Amino acid sequence: MTPAHGPDAADAPAVSAVVEFRGGSAVIPAARDVVQGFVARLGEAGVKTADTFLDTARLVVSELVTNAVRHAPGPCRLVLTLVGDGVEIAVRDTGEGFPTFLPSDPLRVGRHGLEIVTRLCGEVITRPHATGKTVFARLPLR
Repeated sequence: MTPAHGPDAADAPAVSAVVEFRGGSAVIPAARDVVQGFVARLGEAGVKTADTFLDTARLVVSELVTNAVRHAPGPCRLVLTLVGDGVEIAVRDTGEGFPTFLPSDPLRVGRHGLEIVTRLCGEVITRPHATGKTVFARLPLR
């Protein structure tokens, strides 16, 4: 997979994880477990992360996978890739609709996932493909 945000650093250890999910609510905690294993592998490869990185990565993945489960029929794919000084999180689904920001509403309960992911990652990129889309976010390691 070519990173959405830029090329891999030539000297960075190659650490990635790819998981296909069939759907259903069990996908969400399973995706968080994938993050836990991936971050452990980062540590084994000598990659230093912020103390809050694991929890933040689990939150970002949880939000993106939840959106895929709620808004797209069919399976989804989670890809985690070490890219330079961050981890690219990519969630591919079969939905045609793109994530959108809702107008600010302090009384709204829920539907803040895209805001949360953008705040933590800086930006979210969505790329369409023939059978849906992939949503990319880059989470800094530190």
